[in-house]
Amino acid sequence: QMQVQESGGGLVQAGGSLRLSCTASGFDFPSLNMGWFRQAPGKEREGVSCISWDGGLKAYEDSVKGRFTISRDSAKDTLYLQMNSLKPEDTGMYYCALHCPADGGRWREYNSFGQGTQVTVSP
Repeated sequence: QMQVQESGGGLVQAGGSLRLSCTASGFDFPSLNMGWFRQAPGKEREGVSCISWDGGLKAYEDSVKGRFTISRDSAKDTLYLQMNSLKPEDTGMYYCALHCPADGGRWREYNSFGQGTQVTVSP
């Protein structure tokens, strides 16, 4: 059974940091592009970042460039998102996703089956 478990969210003040983790099971994690998308109340889903299967390509949504860093440990089937200099507009539910565009292209789909982890940034 394919599963992902997101963790690491929380409530932080603007300027703070969080590190999200996504632990996968039931599928071939090392062979897949993996990424993060988010959804804020009343807003569309938004692709945040994507990393290629081998870690060689990384893509970021414009508003997070220079602040967020995506990484993976395929030996542990785990994906990470280090988020620094957080802003209130980063608030939302963050989900781990499969098959994202690591070349920076448009996200055509949001393949996730986790519960997400809530990130709340206060002013």
